[in-house]
Amino acid sequence: MATEASSEKVFGGYQKVFTVHSKELGSKTTFGVFLPPKVEHKEECPVLYYLSGLTCTEANFIQKAGFQRYAAELGVIVVNPDTSPRGAGVEGEDDSYDLGTGAGFYVDATTAKWKKHYRMYSFVVKELPEIIKSTIPEANIEKCGIFGHSMGGHGALSIYLKNADKYKSCSAFAPICNPVNCAWGQKAFSAYLGEDKSSWSEYDSCELINNLSGEDVKLVNPILIDQGTADSFLGDQLKPESLKAAADRKSIKVNLRMQEGYAHGYPFISTFVEDHLRHHSAYLN
Repeated sequence: MATEASSEKVFGGYQKVFTVHSKELGSKTTFGVFLPPKVEHKEECPVLYYLSGLTCTEANFIQKAGFQRYAAELGVIVVNPDTSPRGAGVEGEDDSYDLGTGAGFYVDATTAKWKKHYRMYSFVVKELPEIIKSTIPEANIEKCGIFGHSMGGHGALSIYLKNADKYKSCSAFAPICNPVNCAWGQKAFSAYLGEDKSSWSEYDSCELINNLSGEDVKLVNPILIDQGTADSFLGDQLKPESLKAAADRKSIKVNLRMQEGYAHGYPFISTFVEDHLRHHSAYLN
């Protein structure tokens, strides 16, 4: 059972933070939950999951994105987990910003060193919804969407493409679209998944699209992606053009919006977060 750590009223709803012992991660973890005003009236609400990027905790999105105003208006519960286990005791997990703590990459690790605790994919997809269901009775976990930023954008896209029958909507801010072909992804995947690159495609959004069958393609609703043109990671790490090309080949609708002059951080996210909430609400409500 999750334990409430904090609660603060905002836009008529409540921004809460919970802690829980995760079976998948083998440790205590923290996640945010925004409850719109409808919840006070015992009305059922859909759930939107947000996945953060490298180095973030659950606090960054809560404090910087300004999403609560729109979630309150639209009647959407927003859930945002941490980006990795914390204090797992894995050798080297705190040595760099892009591997280990704060850098779980939303995969289930298979290598001996990481596999016990670094299971963010299963935590997000399997365990977290059940925690929400037992903690928030008004949460309709059958009506859910997922979005994220950077590493979390990679997580949202790959989770959605693997589970389009479970999630009704997906969007991303400056996502890592093709991790098997960028330095961040190659470092993380080689550590977590091993040197056999055939296993990496299971978590690469471009490869996942390439491998979708006709029936699976039909399940994928249009995806919204915002990408700043002044993002210093655009050319080397993010590769949105690769995702758009893969989607076009499969006739999957990806609305890739190149936002002139915007960089990679939360000023960019807060500018366009309303559009993303409304994108999801169209499929969830």
